[in-house]
Amino acid sequence: MATLINRISKPRQYLYSILLLTLVASGCYLFSAYIDYRVVAFLLLLVVSVTAVLFDILPVLITAALSALTWNFFFIPPHFTFRIDNTEDMVLFLMYFVIALVNAALTYKIRKMQKESLAKEEKANTIKLYNTLLNSLSHELRTPIATIVGATDNLQNFNSKLSDTNRNELVHEISKASFRLNQQVENLLNMSRLESGFIQPKKDWCDMVELLYETVKSIEENTGVKKISIQVDQNIPLFKLDKGMMEQVIYNLLYNATLYTPQHAAISISARCHADVLKIVVEDNGPGFPPEEINNVFDKFYRLKNTQAGGTGLGLSIVKGFTEAHKGKIFLENADTGGARFTINIPAETSYLNNLKNE
Repeated sequence: MATLINRISKPRQYLYSILLLTLVASGCYLFSAYIDYRVVAFLLLLVVSVTAVLFDILPVLITAALSALTWNFFFIPPHFTFRIDNTEDMVLFLMYFVIALVNAALTYKIRKMQKESLAKEEKANTIKLYNTLLNSLSHELRTPIATIVGATDNLQNFNSKLSDTNRNELVHEISKASFRLNQQVENLLNMSRLESGFIQPKKDWCDMVELLYETVKSIEENTGVKKISIQVDQNIPLFKLDKGMMEQVIYNLLYNATLYTPQHAAISISARCHADVLKIVVEDNGPGFPPEEINNVFDKFYRLKNTQAGGTGLGLSIVKGFTEAHKGKIFLENADTGGARFTINIPAETSYLNNLKNE
């Protein structure tokens, strides 16, 4: 609401303030036979308060002054004149005029103080998020870089003394660390794309069977987890999706499962087609999520409390962003048998391979 109000130009603020005052005053005048003119004063003060909440100080002060003159001219006897014969009415009019101006100024000042308080709170939250990201990245980037540097140093200095097995292990460690480093940079770039608000899926026909098996193989090779169970009909239709985005969605979900479950936990992924809707389910038999934190896991930089696992808190927010970019939805729940269950539903155009060959 505040953003909408800030977009209203000054001339429009004057116009809307006067129109609101005119509308209320006209209604009061139509029912003046049933409403005492002293009651009208309270209604006009209400208009001043409303404009003070919505608009800048100058339109509000002008509205306050106009409301006093309107009350005098149309409602205080004698009508249709600014003359006031009754001393009591004169005192009431002067009090109304002062109260309207003070009310306008104080209400506007309170609103300004609230805006300043919100700005300070947003700044504090920004600093907190920045520190969270910095701390996370300092760990998430330092670890693979240290692994790469250490393994490379051993290969350079002790290459002749290393057995083929040790040499292969070091190369494998470099490969894993490089992939992890690339994944963190990829998450940061993807988050920047989402934050820009200009992300658009580049859709093409996508084979979900191929995509699932390739992504699972990549996870298994780079995290060292045991085989992830894949449940997908080999005859599932092709879906028109952004393959790169969907690969990132599936990878982040599976990587998250490996990160927050015990070493020997079972992880499964399934894909089904329901009336031109792609349904992907990633499930594990780990500890699941604390119920009070389920609504927060898709927030940017959010990490589960009381956990020592790594991560920058970007993976699941990217999953949500890429899913919504496809007009889809993602849900998280704890399974009845234990563990977490992520469910993604994405509406997409479908076609079978034979149909494409005939086109």
